[in-house]
Amino acid sequence: MKVIFLKDVKGQGKKGQVKEVSEGYASNFLLPRGLARLATDGNMKTLENQSAAEQRRKEQEKEEAQQLGKKLEDMMVQLKAKAGEGGRLFGAITSKQIAESLAELGVKVDKRKIELEEPIRHLGVTQMTVKLHPEVKATLKVQVTEE
Repeated sequence: MKVIFLKDVKGQGKKGQVKEVSEGYASNFLLPRGLARLATDGNMKTLENQSAAEQRRKEQEKEEAQQLGKKLEDMMVQLKAKAGEGGRLFGAITSKQIAESLAELGVKVDKRKIELEEPIRHLGVTQMTVKLHPEVKATLKVQVTEE
């Protein structure tokens, strides 16, 4: 019996996959628990429409991430901090502070997406990578000036 999996089933199949399973397994386990649906022509069409909509949504997310990336490439975030001799900061600038200053400029970026190997501890301009999408990365410039 052919079924379309609605959820991941360990050892059998993943969500959206069409697979041949035994009739007893399908009618006694998969169908009553809502884990699968019979692979009729109507259900197959619905699956194709859902996968096409999902693909369009993913492409739109990637396009939005690319536009945000271009916007970030042109921006320079300016932060002020107290500094001692030699341009060394008292404390450090973290990704949270960078995300907050971006939010003030009208760009919302999650602090976890800002790839900062270690906090900024000196004055000047620092470039860092912002991972906006699994396939899209942008470079952001952060300028730290003395208070």
